Amino acid sequence: MIIREPILAGAWYPSEPEKVEDFLRDFRKNSRISASASAVIAPHAGWYYSGNIAGRSIASLHNNTDIDTVVIIGGHLAASSSFLFADEDAVRTPFGLMYIDNELMARLAKKLDARSDKFQDNTVEILVPMAHYFFPKSKLLWARFPANLKSFDAGKILAQIAAALGRSIVVIGSADLTHYGSNYGFSPKGRGKAALNWVKNTNDAAFINAVLNNNPKEALRCAEEDQSSCSAGAVLGVMGYSEQLGKAKAELLEYGTSADVKDDETPDSFVGYASILWV
Repeated sequence: MIIREPILAGAWYPSEPEKVEDFLRDFRKNSRISASASAVIAPHAGWYYSGNIAGRSIASLHNNTDIDTVVIIGGHLAASSSFLFADEDAVRTPFGLMYIDNELMARLAKKLDARSDKFQDNTVEILVPMAHYFFPKSKLLWARFPANLKSFDAGKILAQIAAALGRSIVVIGSADLTHYGSNYGFSPKGRGKAALNWVKNTNDAAFINAVLNNNPKEALRCAEEDQSSCSAGAVLGVMGYSEQLGKAKAELLEYGTSADVKDDETPDSFVGYASILWV
């Protein structure tokens, strides 16, 4: 058996199952949304910064025992990149092994002319322990989609193949929003509260509104020209999947930034996060 080992456990998220459970156990109970979403967008920073938003997002997914496979679509890929899939037998999480749905993966990878994802990247791994906690009996599909409109079509193809196989799936798109400040070489509005307000109310808001309005071209434009998402391909994949299901209407569940965890002055660098869901 080939196992994909974690690279972020103990640093970006807890490595002990008890600590993961302590972090996640109350999200479904306290969520204002019942566990009925078919697909969500969740952020992928370390849990200290974005774990609350990600946890509430994934807790909003269908939680019945009939979910065969949790699909996590990550990003960090340029428009020219190939589609990437993990093709190991299982992924190790704090709760043990989460097995990969190799049949679904192989069919989708063949259709998309994809390559094996052998790279180290946080966009999928950071959400796998959450998926394993909320869906302990489900398999996993680990994918990363490039930042182009083909990813929107790939989401539709995912829905078609899952239906043909009789798979009951839920889909998570992993994406952060604007990376602002000197750490990221992007400071068009200077520093301080004015810059933070611009990110929240203008730059991130434009990308979120494009998603909520089911406009993949505008979402991609915002990500490319405004630098308002690092993983637009993941978002477009979920949008295409949801449209194929006839669930193009999205809802913003929660928004925040990494600056929210700071008690002092606005940091020089920060990142936007959003939870968006399709019911």
